[in-house]
Order: sequence, then structure tokens, then C-alpha cells
Amino acid sequence: MSVLTTYPGVYIREIPSGSRTITGVATSITAFVGRAQRGELDEPVPIGSWPDFERRFGGLWRESGLGYAVRDFYLNGGSTALVVRVARDAATATFEVGEVTVEALGPGSWANPMLLRVSHPSPGDAAEVAAGQGGDVTATDLFTLEVYEDAEKVDDEAPVETHLNVTMVDGPRRFDLVLQSSRLLRATGVPTGARPDTGDITPATEGSDGDAPEAEDYVGDPAAGDDFAADKRGLYALSKADLFNLLVLPPPTPAGDLPVGLWVDAAAMCVDRRAFLIVDPPGATTLDQLKTWPATSAGLGGPATRNAAVYFPRIRRPDPLRGGAVADFAASGAVAGVIARTDATRGVWKAPAGTDASVVGAVGLSVPLTDAENGQLNPLGLNCLRTFRVIGSVVWGARTLRGADALADEYKYVPVRRLALFLEETLYRSTQWAVFEPNDRPLWSQLRSSIGAFMQDLFRQGAFQGASPREAYFVRCDEETTTQYDIDRGIVNIIVGFAPLKPAEFVVVGIQQKTAQNSA
Repeated sequence: MSVLTTYPGVYIREIPSGSRTITGVATSITAFVGRAQRGELDEPVPIGSWPDFERRFGGLWRESGLGYAVRDFYLNGGSTALVVRVARDAATATFEVGEVTVEALGPGSWANPMLLRVSHPSPGDAAEVAAGQGGDVTATDLFTLEVYEDAEKVDDEAPVETHLNVTMVDGPRRFDLVLQSSRLLRATGVPTGARPDTGDITPATEGSDGDAPEAEDYVGDPAAGDDFAADKRGLYALSKADLFNLLVLPPPTPAGDLPVGLWVDAAAMCVDRRAFLIVDPPGATTLDQLKTWPATSAGLGGPATRNAAVYFPRIRRPDPLRGGAVADFAASGAVAGVIARTDATRGVWKAPAGTDASVVGAVGLSVPLTDAENGQLNPLGLNCLRTFRVIGSVVWGARTLRGADALADEYKYVPVRRLALFLEETLYRSTQWAVFEPNDRPLWSQLRSSIGAFMQDLFRQGAFQGASPREAYFVRCDEETTTQYDIDRGIVNIIVGFAPLKPAEFVVVGIQQKTAQNSA
């Protein structure tokens, strides 16, 4: 933009450089969908640690495999996770606070021991607080609600939540609005009437945990008219999340199996969201059954399986809820943690497998595999967990479900596919600024410059193969990629190519005996 010059002198104006920095997206945000003891239903809740999961969802539970999977995730190096709770025929506990019905935040028997205690402030203090709230709030409208998790320990423990100076009338501390910040309770409807009397309140109706979820509790039952995708429930609650990279579906019970029909819906979700699915075969699957299980029983096939990988067998580790007795658990949570740990230490382009990919917490595997058995599964695109002396249990495979030798797919390897997904998501988010910009050479140059700088940074980190940037990647956005016909339709075309690093699956060492003839 030109400067209006009115007097003799020097004029300063800032000129945009046209350079827009691209920052790579996260690579190991892991979504878990399963049964929990407590917590909201059908909401992707972000957590950052195992204690966070314990606070929000109740921790380990004998009736569910979710807690064990999340715990394995954090034991093995996981960081950020999203948890979606599903339930079947579970009931929610309710409390009557005056004329207002208050529900526990999510169904389950966890809320049955809770106790709510109502108290009134002293008249002098109440008058001062009511004046500060303004409006129609009076001193006789104020009350305090204390929440105790266990009615039998109410005299020995402090309340887990205290809501001070709330009211049933409209004002800044209206009861239902204040409870929106609670991690335990929600008010139904808008409160009216007088404040509740002082005293203790126990559940008016008790909650129940229900049964283990079935397929329709994750994706809905079309025959019943359910449309979970539109309602964003179950598995499709992840539609509310901004970003996730890995998807784990723990079995409904620790020793159980996920309904096989869910894997197809989960794989489709991952394709749509540029995420990667970690698949657990059934616990009782034999070696011969596993060879055909993904395509037959689970129904996984076609290009969507580029975004999925199977890991076999299950891991064995002590169960804290059973006095440390060793039991078998699905491996997906631990594998997701290994992937997150590898991303943090080496990068998304490094295969999450090998001697560095140890499974922390595992004392063994449900099916110890030999080299020969491993050799039967690997060419079929099925990844193994192995136990080696000194090293312990490790992830010993890095192929997608399109990684069978017979398919010869370009996304045969997990790190290659995940690097492509990382680039797609990053460039999708970082080129939004170009929408509605003038579609001509200055825009093309800016796009080439920004994307080229990002790719060059990845090249320096060792993400691509090649001795020079020319051999490692290219970025094209010019008259050849965007023709006048494209311009007339409002389209700008960017082509980004990269030479991926592929893992060294087979290390072949040639041994030759040295003799006098070849010693020179």
C-alpha cells in the first residue's frame, strides 16, 4: 500500500516478507474409546497423565480393558490422549437439591456413595455477598454445596468440591451455571424457587454400571434408526476433537475381545481424520487363524488398511487389582506408548520397532514366537511382539495391513505411512491462509517458499533419504501445476513429493573365511 506523502522527509512503512512459518502438528495424540467406571459419555476428554485419567475416569477397573490400555500407554512413554467413554444400559445417579434435580456426571455406580451437604451462610456475611452479586439476589437466596465422594467418610475427609454462595435465582452464581464447572455433577434445567434447606442429601435414584458395550454402543444400530455419526456419539464422538493421530479400541473387558465389526468403522474414521489405527486380534487367536483374521473376520481390506497395523500377541503383566497376579492384556495401549516414545526421541519417520522399542511393564507374551513363526506373519503384513534374552519384550514389526509382500503397496511400512499422514495434516492446516488470496505468481511463490522451508527443516533432521534436498523432496506450485483453467475455477495446485526412509527389516551379513589367497 502506498504512503501518502505530504511533507518533505523520510517515510517508513513495513513491507510483509511473504514468508509464513509452518510448524508440524503433533504426531502421537492417542484416542481411546471404551468402557470406564465414571466420566462423561460420548465426549472426547483430553488427559495428560495417568493420574489425570484416574481423576476423570476412575482408573483401573476389573470390568473394562480401557484403564489397562491407558496405563500401558503412559508406562511406555505416551503424553497426550483423548478418552471417549461408552456404556451399555447404564443408569445415572440423581440427587434432589431443593426443587432441582442434579445428576452425576456420567452413569455408573461410582456416584452411589456420594453425599451432598447444604449449608447457609451467616446473615451478616450473606448480606454482604448478596450485595456484591447485585440484581435480585438477596441474603436468603445464598447457600453452599459441599460434595463428598463417600458418605461414610464425611467426618474424616474434606469435600472433593465446594460451591460457595450459589443461588436458585438468576445471578452470577446461579446453581446450574456454577455446576457446569463441576467434575462430578450437573443440574438439569433452570432452577426456580427458594434455596434448599440445610442438611445432607443422598442419591434419590442410584446409578448402575450396565453391561459390557457391544458394537451398537460404539457405532449405533442402523436397524434401530441410530445415526451415531450425525449425533457424534460413541466412536464418532472423536468428530468433536480437533486432532488425534493414533486410535486405540481396548476390549470391553480385560480378557475379552472387541466386536470384530468395529474395525471397519474405526479404519474408515482414521482415513477421514488422517490417523492411524492399532488393531488387537482376539486373545484366543492362533497363529494360523491370525493369517486370515484381518481380511475375513475383521473385514479389513482395501486402501483403508494403509492406516492400520495389527500387533500380535497380547502382553503379559501383573494386574494391580488382583494382587499382582500375571494376566494377558491387549497390546494396543502399550504399542501406542512405544510409538509416542519413538516419535519424541527419534521422529515420526523412525519405525517404532526394534531393540529400542521395549514394552515397559510386560513380563512376557501370551504366545512366545519363534523366528520361523515370525517369518510366517511378517510377509503377510502382521507385526509381532517378541521376547529376547536381556532385551525383554519388544515390538518386532513395522508393517501396515497393506504391507503384505504380495500387495507391493507404496505404504508398506508404518513409518512411511505415518510420515505421509503427518505431512498431509501439517500442510492442510498451514496453507489455510491461502484461501481467497489472489491466485497468481506471488501466491505460488509464497507457498513454495513456506512449504520448501518446512521440508528443508525435516530433511536436516533426517526425515528423508537422499544426499541433497533435490534428491530428498520437491515442492511445485507454478504455471505447470496451476493452469489458466484451474485459475478460472479458483483452484491452486501444490505438489509435494518426498523420498521416505524405509526401515532395514533384514540385515544380511556376509561371512567369508580369510585364506592366504584373499588376504591381500
